[in-house]
Amino acid sequence: MHAYITMKKNFILIVAALLIVIGCSTDYEILESQTNISLTADKSVQVIGNPVTFTVKDAKGDELTEEAEFYVDGNKIEGNTFTSDVVGNFEVTAVYNAVTSSPLMINYHDGTGINFRKRMLIEDYTGTWCGWCPRVAHAIELVHNQTEDAIAVAIHGPGKNPNDTGYDPYTYDTSAFETAMNLAPGYPKGYLNRNIQWAFPEPNNINQAIALTQGENPKLGVAMTSSIANGNISMDVNVMFGKDFSNNLKLVVYVVENGLIYEQHNYTSYYDGVDLLEDYEHNHVLRDPLTGMTGEAITADQTKIGQTYTRTFNVAVPANVANTANIEFIAFVIDETGRVINVRKSSPGETQEIELL
Repeated sequence: MHAYITMKKNFILIVAALLIVIGCSTDYEILESQTNISLTADKSVQVIGNPVTFTVKDAKGDELTEEAEFYVDGNKIEGNTFTSDVVGNFEVTAVYNAVTSSPLMINYHDGTGINFRKRMLIEDYTGTWCGWCPRVAHAIELVHNQTEDAIAVAIHGPGKNPNDTGYDPYTYDTSAFETAMNLAPGYPKGYLNRNIQWAFPEPNNINQAIALTQGENPKLGVAMTSSIANGNISMDVNVMFGKDFSNNLKLVVYVVENGLIYEQHNYTSYYDGVDLLEDYEHNHVLRDPLTGMTGEAITADQTKIGQTYTRTFNVAVPANVANTANIEFIAFVIDETGRVINVRKSSPGETQEIELL
């Protein structure tokens, strides 16, 4: 009888344990901790009476919009769209699992202004020899997972001599420019909109880049029309102005190349922590700045509201380009401080329209 009671107790304990395990696996889900979320809007400037739609993503680029809550000027709204019938600026935040996004501003106007789609530039000073440089490359990938409005260029350096430890076959010497701009020494370094240093560690600070695609829209837009034939580039770069600019504007145009295969040293934990990264694909590599690194001046009489400035290029494809099929063009306008006002990327054969809002 005693043995029977003991067996019965053991059976009850086993069943209870199983119920606890089953209950835990059924009722609870372990959620991945989020410490950083990104909030973006499909429009930073909108005409009154029309909606703005918000999106929330995590650092990996996975969308969290349906689970997030949205607040406009501190007041919770239903869903992820907002419409205003009055002119003004509104501060928007999102909350997901008790994590609050950085705020962004949206502006409602009455339709009389001229605004353009806002894009931002990332300049990545890098090298194939530089083991810490994949950190910035990874951060750029994270930014591109979040937005199509970030345009990157990889500026390789500093060595052209194969016998040097700093040799990079894609080197474009920008040392004089870096000195003139008072850029930080060493590699890697990332700069946003030309003269804002990307905070270290860049993969943890992607919101710094994404924030530059949000907020007040620029008052100028860029569009390109181009073709390549018989080893020559023919291109028109058009810049339209939505207000009178009295300061000294400059146009900068890059030729970049994608799909370049070469080894990359890697001392980081990214890319599985492998060193060397053999057959690594290097993209948006600077091949030649058609205007020089500092750009060409746009005369003040061509920067008035409603005007379109056109710069025509008829030049040979840079000799260092490996495959013309992988060329892209990047054009941007900088102000008198050297900061990018707006930027655009284009492929050969593309005819772009100005991105008016």
